[in-house]
Amino acid sequence: MSTSTNTQTQTEEKAKAWLKPEQVDELRTATVAESADYLSLRNDTIIAVLYDTGLRVGELVQLDVDMLDLDEGIIMLPAHVQKDYPNANSPTYTEIELATDTVRTLRNYINSRWKDPDALFPSRQSERMTEESVRNVVEDAAEDGDVRPFTVGGRGEPSEITPHTLRHSVAYRMLNREQGNTLYDVTKRLRHATIQTTERVYSHFDRV
Repeated sequence: MSTSTNTQTQTEEKAKAWLKPEQVDELRTATVAESADYLSLRNDTIIAVLYDTGLRVGELVQLDVDMLDLDEGIIMLPAHVQKDYPNANSPTYTEIELATDTVRTLRNYINSRWKDPDALFPSRQSERMTEESVRNVVEDAAEDGDVRPFTVGGRGEPSEITPHTLRHSVAYRMLNREQGNTLYDVTKRLRHATIQTTERVYSHFDRV
């Protein structure tokens, strides 16, 4: 399995694997195969949030329920859980807008949770999932759904799909499936420290 160090290294290189929107739908559908309904709903919500927001896995597992304002449709992400913060100019938290469908998915999940800790995503064993357990959720869905990512060289294998693949997929969606976005918009959505990072990782997406 990948480590946090490996994940950070990935962000410094060109994105090598990504999913198209219909493949993310396949990934979410595959979570239905989970035998326990409560885990299926949780896992679907994890994938929905990752793909909507572009959160890093380390940020996702630190989310608490009280960081959500679903009436406003935002996540209020504290500076201290973000990779590139805090710094002298950082706000107390960053507001991340959520798509309407993601808000609906989150409401359904929160209202149906089998336990009620502060953490948004608990596991069966503890009150908060680990990064490793989230990676397992994504990897299992990719294998179960036989989802093969797009890569610089063509197509990859399901085993290559990680939570960070979904972060790359946000950039792909913004630059290829949504009108009017620029690399600067991707920088804001993914909260890169500089636009140079975005250019280095995603400049090739306008050719795929």
